[in-house]
Amino acid sequence: MSFLAPNVNSYRRITKYLAAPINVQWGIDNRTAGLRVPLGDAASTRVENRVAGADANPCLAIAASLACGLLGMTEGVEPTPAVEGSAYRMPYALPLSLAESLRALRECPPLIDVPGERFVRAWSAVKECELRAFLQVISSWEREFLLRNV
Repeated sequence: MSFLAPNVNSYRRITKYLAAPINVQWGIDNRTAGLRVPLGDAASTRVENRVAGADANPCLAIAASLACGLLGMTEGVEPTPAVEGSAYRMPYALPLSLAESLRALRECPPLIDVPGERFVRAWSAVKECELRAFLQVISSWEREFLLRNV
């Protein structure tokens, strides 16, 4: 997930009913699902990964998506049935913060093996440094909210 949502603000869009998915369900022409298979003829059949944000590096997002697909196939993961109706009625299944997504990456050795442990370690170090810098800043919202309510 940290490859698809690489910044602390990337997780703000993972909110019900804001046009971004909240889980990795899949559906046919379903824009509420994380993975969408648009309607069309056989030649135009594809899977759209709607989890990645506009701030993701396209090469890393595609590589992570392909790696997850490969791992699913090699580990024999069976797909769930296609979601019909709103996937927003289902529980959140995506990390809601950069810290949570980095933790999930560290806890997934098969995924780490695809790009390599050295790359994942370097990626995680950079992202954790960015996260520490972010956490040292008090936002104007926090100042206003805390001054009025604490």
